[in-house]
Amino acid sequence: MDAVATFRRVAGLPVADTKLTPAVDYGFFGPDSVTWRVWSYPTSLLLGFARAVTIEHLDPYLAAAVDASGQVYARTRLRYDRTMQYFALVAFGDAEAVLDASEILVKIHGKAIGTEPITGKQFDANDPYSQLWIHLTAWHSILYTYEMFGPGKLTAAEELQYWEECARAAEFQTINPDDVPRTREGIQQYFEQYRPQMAGSEVAQNMMNYLVDLGYHILPEQVPSWMRRVFNWPMRRAIIATMPKWMRTLGGIPQNYSDDVVAKLIARPLLRAVASIPRLELAMLDFTTPHTTPIVGPTLMKIPAQNPVTYTPAEAREKFGRTTPFAQYQALLAKRALGQGPKPYEHNHSDALLEFEAPAG
Repeated sequence: MDAVATFRRVAGLPVADTKLTPAVDYGFFGPDSVTWRVWSYPTSLLLGFARAVTIEHLDPYLAAAVDASGQVYARTRLRYDRTMQYFALVAFGDAEAVLDASEILVKIHGKAIGTEPITGKQFDANDPYSQLWIHLTAWHSILYTYEMFGPGKLTAAEELQYWEECARAAEFQTINPDDVPRTREGIQQYFEQYRPQMAGSEVAQNMMNYLVDLGYHILPEQVPSWMRRVFNWPMRRAIIATMPKWMRTLGGIPQNYSDDVVAKLIARPLLRAVASIPRLELAMLDFTTPHTTPIVGPTLMKIPAQNPVTYTPAEAREKFGRTTPFAQYQALLAKRALGQGPKPYEHNHSDALLEFEAPAG
């Protein structure tokens, strides 16, 4: 029996049409990229991204933006799925679709502005500094969980390629790609320099404690509570196991070393088994984040693109007549200075396109 259909039947869901359509092209990475290898492994889909959206909230400006939207608690499954959809699109989608999503993201984030309550300073979801924090947190978390629960560390050459590709992906946000570190040491230095700005506020701790239970919240509504608990128990412990002790303390999510060990003993063989059966990984993806299924699915199933070419961001923008996100952001700031531009989001707004963590792609 088809794995996707089986998952949906167990949950009491209708069996969806999971026919996959070949991508128009290979976008900005392609089959030879380290990005495809790392991001398509189940550690990224089940643990890495969950880790990223959790620890991102140690940035007080991000936490304020998310809290202002009210959407993490109100629409957890959809918010997470939409954010996964965007990141998956950048990694696996065709070039024009990525450029479209990039432009939409700048417009959506143009409304995510306000005052951060701890410092009293203004936050802006399009701010390149905040965007860089989100971007590096995601790419680092994806690689870190791949190393801890998957095949292990990349070679030195592969890791250099990974961070070069990380910089390429940064060009679809308002980030200056020159600000993206290109080595493991550079990434570590970035996070050490950022650490004094992190804040374990009440908002951040409540959010982090909620998000490490994503395994419970992202399953379809029809899934019974016992199944949610079974799915979430190892996932929560595995996510926390990737965090240093100081980060757990700051985020208010302590965990014993014994739970770290148990999480690794369960997660490693489980994820390796899932990785060995692409249809099973596709089923889990469809079960938890269905908007990403048509994007990642062709890669998992090794379906060639209609046009097997890749682009650089500059080549794609020239071909499709687009500007950079930074240029779009500057135009938005100019309008704002004249008292024009989009109005800020109201709390608990229902914009279906707003990304899960507000200040990020």
